[in-house]
Amino acid sequence: MRRALARSPQVKYTPPMSESQPPLRAAIIPVTPLQQNCSLIWCTATMKAAFVDPGGDLPKLRAASQQAGVTVEKILLTHGHIDHCGQAGMLAEELGVPIEGPHEEDRFWIARLEDDGRTYGIEARSFEPNRWLTDGEQVTVGDLTLNVFHTPGHTPGHVVFHHAPSSLALVGDVLFAGSIGRTDFPMSNHQALLDAIRTKLWPLGSDTMFIPGHGPMSTFGRERQSNPFVSDRALAA
Repeated sequence: MRRALARSPQVKYTPPMSESQPPLRAAIIPVTPLQQNCSLIWCTATMKAAFVDPGGDLPKLRAASQQAGVTVEKILLTHGHIDHCGQAGMLAEELGVPIEGPHEEDRFWIARLEDDGRTYGIEARSFEPNRWLTDGEQVTVGDLTLNVFHTPGHTPGHVVFHHAPSSLALVGDVLFAGSIGRTDFPMSNHQALLDAIRTKLWPLGSDTMFIPGHGPMSTFGRERQSNPFVSDRALAA
């Protein structure tokens, strides 16, 4: 969860990878008053897709999937904050698809979605994921396989999704371009967040691009060079 950013709510498609027909494509759809980056990812071989962190603005998400010409087969969640999953249960029910993620340590946050909705002025509903995720597991979207990393700190049950062939990670609120996730929430842990970034994300390679929960995309290499919180210099201090 991060403060709202002054950005246009238009759908933004990531550019193709090096080959003419990459195995994965993604669209970024900012949703909710907090301008959270909901991602629509899809397998270009099957045109099967998943929404990652559909926190709200469901008409906008429906329009994005129609524009992409895909069939949504599941919902993936990085963590349980309202801007990331407040309307995930509603969307899953509407589409008749399962919810996978986050780690069960975020049950606390999912259980309080209605209360948080009243605080933030966002319609929200609690739900039970069809599958809680743990470190080292995998999820599929069409023919794509994404690796799951448990990355606690921002929330205790936060996970990250990584598609190795595309060198692409969906990191939720663990890492941002030039910043990191907040750790002033109940059950947050600043040191755990730093450790997760250093031990789970950096080994994936400096050329890995990532879609954060808020703001623009970046690469792990760029953040290791210049991020004031988790650059190599900052972590060595």
